Amino acid sequence: MNSIFTYFFLGVSLAAPIGPVKATLLNKGIKDGFFHAWFFGMGAVATDILYMLMVYFGVAQFIDSPFMKTFLWSFGFFVLMYTGIENLLTLHTISMDSKYRKTVRLRQSFLAGLLMALLNPLTILFWLGIYGSILVGGGGALSGFQIIMFSLTILLGIALVDFTMSIISSGSRKLLSTSFLKIVSCISSLSMIGFGIYFGIQAFHSLF
Repeated sequence: MNSIFTYFFLGVSLAAPIGPVKATLLNKGIKDGFFHAWFFGMGAVATDILYMLMVYFGVAQFIDSPFMKTFLWSFGFFVLMYTGIENLLTLHTISMDSKYRKTVRLRQSFLAGLLMALLNPLTILFWLGIYGSILVGGGGALSGFQIIMFSLTILLGIALVDFTMSIISSGSRKLLSTSFLKIVSCISSLSMIGFGIYFGIQAFHSLF
């Protein structure tokens, strides 16, 4: 039975694990506050919508080609390594005092989320696998209205997780010491670098 709550919890469960995008979102909340983390998450959701449309119209098969996979693994490697290393080098900018923080525009945070999710091969593989199976769910018996409703419900679940993580990460600024925030930021940065190395290995295997 296709329940709308099933797809909502599917979106929540898919968005909850800490991957490269979520690690960066948490870092954004710690360093720049709630709105920057939330806009970063909305940028990632915009990418999800784009891939949803591509899978729906059958364009995503082009992205699943060996050349595009290698390109995306490689680009993901460079983006994650750059972001992770940059975050490590700017740990000293994390401060409870806003006058010591670097000013970042909200649109920059949105674009950062959009690009990081767009260049994340794991996002593409998810939409090809999970969303592709949803489109043919029930033996292809889903109507156009049902597909739209279930798609919006999945996005709602993902957006809710991003919103919650934005609140938690930004709220931690008021509850935790600067030293502890730097430790958390360092761990999330190392996580990004770890995912970047993984992407680089995948790109190497794709090439050779």
